[in-house]
Amino acid sequence: MLPFRDGLAPMRLLLPHGDPATTIVEYLEREMPDDNWQRAMRDAEVVDEKSRPISDATRYRAGIQVYFYRVPAQEVPVPFEIGILHEDENLLVVDKPHFLATIPRGRHVTETATVRLRRQFDCPDLTPAHRLDRATAGVLLFTKTKHARRPYQELFSSRNVTKEYEAVAGFDAALHFPRVVRSRILKEHGVMTAYEEPGEPNSETLIELVETFGTAARYRLFPKTGKTHQLRIHLSSLGIPIENDPYYPVFTSVPADDFTRPLQLLARALEFTDPLTGEARCFVSARHLRTDAP
Repeated sequence: MLPFRDGLAPMRLLLPHGDPATTIVEYLEREMPDDNWQRAMRDAEVVDEKSRPISDATRYRAGIQVYFYRVPAQEVPVPFEIGILHEDENLLVVDKPHFLATIPRGRHVTETATVRLRRQFDCPDLTPAHRLDRATAGVLLFTKTKHARRPYQELFSSRNVTKEYEAVAGFDAALHFPRVVRSRILKEHGVMTAYEEPGEPNSETLIELVETFGTAARYRLFPKTGKTHQLRIHLSSLGIPIENDPYYPVFTSVPADDFTRPLQLLARALEFTDPLTGEARCFVSARHLRTDAP
């Protein structure tokens, strides 16, 4: 395999069965014509799963894995720093700013927390144990070593972490808190927004009212599950959408270089028993949402 380069992992491609290509480069040039495959092969930057270089004469063989680098498109820099909350031999816990994605995906590749931190700490094995939306700021936990990755990721997948969020959203005096919201949330591949439908609930959030100011209020949120956009959907379903949410209740396109209206949602704290040491852990964001009345 190829090593990480500038914080980015190489791409992996499984050659499909039934393709008429006679050589691997023929397939690659047809599927990804914008890449300079001749140069990449000359520089030994295209290899198979056994790290053997692929040349322009290598025969096409369905089922083998091909590794290569892709040059990301020009990205809009996110003008906010990542705060560091904790570091030890296994963990890096950070305070992610709004507008910074957790992992490379789509148009956000180098301007992501994972790539930035791999570069900053020269740690190619750095991997998020969970994720935050690009629009959400707050506490984000990374593992630094391969042996630590699975225990901490399973901590989140088994729901053995207490997650506390904070949001500024609309206020409705007719709503009573605390309250638990349960619903069935679905997300279709390739569609930006998720949606609720009738049926067995697969999401649950405890919502507490902290304070009110004018027509807005501050809420404390404790999600029991982690469905896509769950907190945003649950508050919107109550008729009190989170401030500056371009997705709910109505999707609105926002330019990539507009950083003026951060979503008023913050991952305030993570609390759990460390799966490797047995130590009680609690990490709290130093960031703040707005406090003034609109």
